[in-house]
Amino acid sequence: MPTLLGIPFDANSSYLRGAADAPAKIREALHCDASNSWTESGVDLGASDAYRDAGDLPLPDESRAFNKIEAAVLEMLRRSERPLSLGGDHSITYPILKAFAQHHSDLTIIHFDAHPDLYDEFEGNRMSHACPFARTMEERLARRLIQVGVRTMNGHCREQAARFRVEVIEMRELPAWERLKVEGPVYISFDMDVLDPAFAPGLSHREPGGMSVREAIAHLYAIEGIIVGADIVEYNPVQDISGITAAVAAKMTKELLGKMIAQG
Repeated sequence: MPTLLGIPFDANSSYLRGAADAPAKIREALHCDASNSWTESGVDLGASDAYRDAGDLPLPDESRAFNKIEAAVLEMLRRSERPLSLGGDHSITYPILKAFAQHHSDLTIIHFDAHPDLYDEFEGNRMSHACPFARTMEERLARRLIQVGVRTMNGHCREQAARFRVEVIEMRELPAWERLKVEGPVYISFDMDVLDPAFAPGLSHREPGGMSVREAIAHLYAIEGIIVGADIVEYNPVQDISGITAAVAAKMTKELLGKMIAQG
């Protein structure tokens, strides 16, 4: 069963804090009476057995947060649940994937982001939200990493991408429907700043020239393979305008849940 898990953690944010407040705001928008519980694919999230919400993971001690995240996700996987985690900054993806690697040796990650997050270290922090996929790939936690919507590649990250054989689909190359037709278990990591800030202003790192909400949904629905887990990260309510980004994050949550439920 798909299961929502809030991970209110932003200690590894490099520029602005605030993403730790996102899970509550996303849930509020998800259940807002302004919309209904049906996804575009025809799944009713309001059905009693559609998905489970595990609430927010308590993380009182930042120094032990990664261990708690990994343990919580691992326990969910042992119960045959499929976690959809609501972050939080993007560093949370690394401990999540450490748990997934214990259950899926042939995992493909599809990563939506303006940034490749492949730094070996950023501002002296190897656990920065700019580094999770460097850690993931050097520890061989996944078989493939496909990145979609990237538009900030610098020299170092290009070297890292080549080193780890990352399949980078830059924003200028979209649409890329065929390249998302993969086999086997799939983990989706959706950084909200893959979207153009015109559609999602509530971001710590606004990067113009990104996807529209419709483009993002279309690429999400183009993904083949079984979605065994996902995360939505880097929404910063402090930077939001009239709850626009919360509504968009809730929309992406809804459609991801619907796709996971439909795969059953």
